[in-house]
Amino acid sequence: MSLVKLKGKRFPWNESLIDFFNRDTFIDDDFFNLEKSLPSMNVKEHDGDFEIEIAAPGFEKKDFEITMKDDVLEVSAKKSKEETEKDEEYTRREFNYNAFTRTMQLPNSVDQTKDVKATYENGILSLNLLKKDGAMENPKKIIEVV
Repeated sequence: MSLVKLKGKRFPWNESLIDFFNRDTFIDDDFFNLEKSLPSMNVKEHDGDFEIEIAAPGFEKKDFEITMKDDVLEVSAKKSKEETEKDEEYTRREFNYNAFTRTMQLPNSVDQTKDVKATYENGILSLNLLKKDGAMENPKKIIEVV
């Protein structure tokens, strides 16, 4: 038997094949990553409120449903669009559904008894959640390591 030295080079397709055959695509994070289909969100905390912005272009105000229960805020949107194309011999009809649901755990400092202000402008849904009166920011505490 003789040994052949490869001079340190690997075949360029070798890693791709190994990754492909060793990966379980049914439980792979990229396959089931729901974050890719959810709209992006920004959260800003101010002294007396939280401001949440959700990027949801292509919807109308009537398409949104916003609920708050048991410290959970749920924002849903559903839009259906009907397209019709006529030809000499047939009519083709397609329905296109755009929908998402985004839920988030609210901090204890949110006052759920007060109204949430919601506006939708230029594809951005803005929510304003007021804080409880006694929930102002605690001063920063420095802890010494001994």
